[in-house]
Amino acid sequence: MEKKIKHLELTQGVINRMANNSFLLKGWSVTLSSALFALAAKDTNPFFVYIAYFPCLTFWSLDGYFLRQERLFRKQYQAIAIKEDSAIDFSMNTNSYMADVNSWFSTCFSETLRIFHGTIFGVIFLIMCIMTAKG
Repeated sequence: MEKKIKHLELTQGVINRMANNSFLLKGWSVTLSSALFALAAKDTNPFFVYIAYFPCLTFWSLDGYFLRQERLFRKQYQAIAIKEDSAIDFSMNTNSYMADVNSWFSTCFSETLRIFHGTIFGVIFLIMCIMTAKG
């Protein structure tokens, strides 16, 4: 039983790191987008708004990657929980769960990521439209 608990703790640690990475990416996405909006407004330069698309899409795709990895490790956690203690091998390979978890692309467009990052993308688009209409 001790081996199983240790393997579950290792897996839970990875899940926590993936969730923390996702949280940090969201913070950086908002911060960087806001900074670029401020630069665009200060200089009335729409170039900074166009640049805001790059970090938005980059952070969105990275967030999708980390969420997918988190889901894979959650599947692994569930599998470890039902294993016999003698079958515990401390493997952290999640390849056998790939079919059980949506693809990276599908994960990027899951409801939670689509709402969060899609809102940022929409705001960038809206600001770009406003600035080009004024300019």
